[in-house]
Amino acid sequence: MVAWGLADKYHPVLAQIIPMRRCNLACTYCNEYDKVSDPVPLEEMNRRIDKLAALGTSVVTCSGGEPMMHPELDDIIRRVRAKGMLASLITNGFYLGPERIVRLNQAGLDHLQISIDNVNPDEVSQKSLKTLDKKLQHLAQHAEFHVNINTVFGAGMRYPEDARTITRRAHELGFSTSVGILHDEHGQLTPLSTPEQAIYDEVVALGQGLYTRINGFQKNLIEGRPNDWQCRAGARYLYICENGLVHYCSQMRGTPGVPLATYSRDDIAREFSSQKQCAPFCTIGCVHRASSIDSWRSPLVTLGIRRRASSSADRAASAR
Repeated sequence: MVAWGLADKYHPVLAQIIPMRRCNLACTYCNEYDKVSDPVPLEEMNRRIDKLAALGTSVVTCSGGEPMMHPELDDIIRRVRAKGMLASLITNGFYLGPERIVRLNQAGLDHLQISIDNVNPDEVSQKSLKTLDKKLQHLAQHAEFHVNINTVFGAGMRYPEDARTITRRAHELGFSTSVGILHDEHGQLTPLSTPEQAIYDEVVALGQGLYTRINGFQKNLIEGRPNDWQCRAGARYLYICENGLVHYCSQMRGTPGVPLATYSRDDIAREFSSQKQCAPFCTIGCVHRASSIDSWRSPLVTLGIRRRASSSADRAASAR
């Protein structure tokens, strides 16, 4: 995946696709679900997966809503693998019983992520360690795919120390861990307090997994500083909604809003270099990480590491 990404810059590294907008939960901070949508028909999902393969996509992640509510999710995963792409799943974890995990093994799932928001459920989120710990035990016992537990962190959290507890429990069960920055409805962030930053640093130090260690961009954000980087959304990262439109990310739905069916290498080339006004305070980790493979092609500050070009000629050469 890395070699192909370095060799050719006009194909997606990661595509996040929505087979189901509906969700069984209603976390108050989330703007990515509804209570009424039907699942996208399998035939249409197959067409979208085939198109992603034709664009040269490396990894396809099913998200939502809650993708495990889709009655034919296993067939969707099989289609992704049959097309030579890695299959990933982001779920709230509530449907992960032993039998369901075995079916995901059989479908060929490569990677699964659960974000856990707190230790005890509250009016904001039911995605708690208390409600999900048994599901995590099932995963530890039965899963043949990689499991990552993501904790969330953001200013104003009632119990920021919960992130430490969740991360330690994930380690006990043998899972990799990551930490996500809790953004507002615009995908932006307010700075953390000094005690919150200390807990954040501890959770990051406990983190495992090469991909999730690409998190230097978060350090600037939690201290209230912008990141000067080239966002590759619409090129290296695609967000495909339930209507089959390509967007920059879950927080920028509507832009560019081009049907995946007609998305082309020209669209990817355009968005590879387009400037996104939301980039300086963007918290969307998957976009940062998918963009990082091209950081050497840009003289901008990328992932918190400053890259300077000595002249305009150097800058032009670097961009090429």
